[in-house]
Amino acid sequence: MVVNYHPDSELLTTFSAGSMPLSQALCVSAHLEMCSDCRAGVRSLNKLGAHVFNQMKPSRVSDELKESVFSQLDDTVAQNPISDNQSRNNTVRSDSGVPSCLHQFVADGYDSLSWHWVSPSIKQANLCVDGDGARVALLRIKPGGKATHHTHMGEEITMVLKGAFSDESGIFQQGDFVLRGSNDKHRPMATKDSECICLTVLDAPLQFTGNFSRWLNPLLRLGHPHGKIG
Repeated sequence: MVVNYHPDSELLTTFSAGSMPLSQALCVSAHLEMCSDCRAGVRSLNKLGAHVFNQMKPSRVSDELKESVFSQLDDTVAQNPISDNQSRNNTVRSDSGVPSCLHQFVADGYDSLSWHWVSPSIKQANLCVDGDGARVALLRIKPGGKATHHTHMGEEITMVLKGAFSDESGIFQQGDFVLRGSNDKHRPMATKDSECICLTVLDAPLQFTGNFSRWLNPLLRLGHPHGKIG
């Protein structure tokens, strides 16, 4: 698989440090499963982080704090045992073509999700909203289907899981990681040979720019955790 678009070094460093929001981490994790170059980069960052950590002088902690931490770990394991059925399910799910980082949301393949139409060409399945209010969803675009012209009130991350789409800046295929900001205006269109499935993260609503779709913008803002009117 040839992957042409990647998270930048700052995003990969944040991911390696474990300080990335869940929504972004899902997209980066899905990309890493498909991109050997970025996997190698994260391994190098992890080694560097481990080296820096090992050079740090340890700080003493009280016995009470250690006992409290170990007690919480024991409680977590006891409350969340992994059964044989769960283990078998994980094996089955790995054959579905869904990245392993999404198995908790997509247990039985893309067709099993609750999709709803957002346009004549596009269906959406919402996965979760992270602690920062960013919305994580899957988009499923018909072959040759087009989105409405839009820009962004915040950042949009798109990770191509299946198929390909194009917009004003190029063609994006399986494995590509695309970051858009408030200055980007585009109209994605799936290629005509197959459907396109993308993992998307929005930290603010889209802003439609077409003459006939601008009236939907207040509805989009109402429907997003960070949406505001007025």
